[in-house]
Amino acid sequence: MTDTTALTGVDTDEKPTGAHNAEAAGFGGLGMKVGGYIGIVLVFLLVAAPLFWIVVTSFKQRPDIYTQPAQWWPAHPTSDGYHSATTSIPFWDYFRNSVIITAILSIAKIVLGVLSAYALSLLRFPGRNLLFVIIIAALMVPNQITVISNYALVSQLGWRNTYQGIIIPLAGVAFGTFLMRNQFLSVPGEIIEAARLDGAGPLKLLWRVVLPMSWPTLIAFSIITVVNEWNEYLWPFLMSDDSRSGTLPIGLTHLQNNDGITQWGPVMAATVLAMLPVLIVFLALQRHMIKGLTAGAVKG
Repeated sequence: MTDTTALTGVDTDEKPTGAHNAEAAGFGGLGMKVGGYIGIVLVFLLVAAPLFWIVVTSFKQRPDIYTQPAQWWPAHPTSDGYHSATTSIPFWDYFRNSVIITAILSIAKIVLGVLSAYALSLLRFPGRNLLFVIIIAALMVPNQITVISNYALVSQLGWRNTYQGIIIPLAGVAFGTFLMRNQFLSVPGEIIEAARLDGAGPLKLLWRVVLPMSWPTLIAFSIITVVNEWNEYLWPFLMSDDSRSGTLPIGLTHLQNNDGITQWGPVMAATVLAMLPVLIVFLALQRHMIKGLTAGAVKG
């Protein structure tokens, strides 16, 4: 048999350069995929571990909470923490206040955000770009900077311990205006012009054309608004002294400071009850939220 290697001087067992590159790319892609899965698992653990600890602790008896090493599962599960959480403080009064304040604030912010974004994206008027720059600049200013001036003004108006004292100063909507404006700008101009040629006025154009094409972004904006207002703490804490207007985060603070010691079982139980409403809303609409954020944040 003729030795082809000796005759041609070429090693037939050696792989072509393209094969080596493909193999290297395959290993690189596999490594990236494995690294991605590892990252997902780590992020999940960082997020889920505290939530799991809160839920588990809410079912523990008080001596089991302070055991060393820590118990990741209650040795003697009990629901006494939930009973104490709802009876030691006027929990349902705080819950009612949170629902009312969150609902009013969310509706106000969504309506104002949609209308202002529509004006800044599809209407023509002098100073439109300057006004948008001012709104964007408001996003850069932390809310805590205006707390002192707002507190003085609300106190002079006699609005402490009232719903309006909490709601009106929080009704600003810079983020929603930015998000919805980007979404409205992504609507094809041909559709807008066709609707105007058909005689659609500004409100009809918004309601019949623009909003139906922007539902994912609107849902994302609505979820973010509801979650933020439900968890708002600093301003309601400054404005309310008791359960007449205080929200759930304020109730949790009073529960934690009750009797001079912290009863972590009831505190964790109340935390679980406070998380459930927004968690259910988020899980039900999370797909629309992700779609809305990716659709409304790419065009400026």
